[in-house]
Amino acid sequence: MDIIISNSSGQPIYEQISRQVKGAIATGRLRPGEPLPSIRALARDLRISVITTKRAYEELEREGFIDTVAGKGSFVAQQNLELARESSLREIEAHLQAAVELSRQAGLTMTEVENILHVLSEEE
Repeated sequence: MDIIISNSSGQPIYEQISRQVKGAIATGRLRPGEPLPSIRALARDLRISVITTKRAYEELEREGFIDTVAGKGSFVAQQNLELARESSLREIEAHLQAAVELSRQAGLTMTEVENILHVLSEEE
């Protein structure tokens, strides 16, 4: 499982982990029943605190994305893929709302914003 942590993003590390795991589930890179790295192993790989990793896993479990079995580990929950997609859509909407507010403050037209989005989508 590839997780990239950014110390300059302004988003807490546990949220970055949680968001990326949700994204991997929504896109099918992580399948129901698939094991996740142990909390300690993930913390070691990312060079972060075990407490931070534990918080991310607890959030994912509370939201129904993963199941934890004592003594066996954490696994992708047998869930409706629509739940993962809906979570991603909510996050995208929040980011787009922030972008719309910034574009208004900068005096950009909707066409200019659409052009920016188009350029960004082509970069991948």
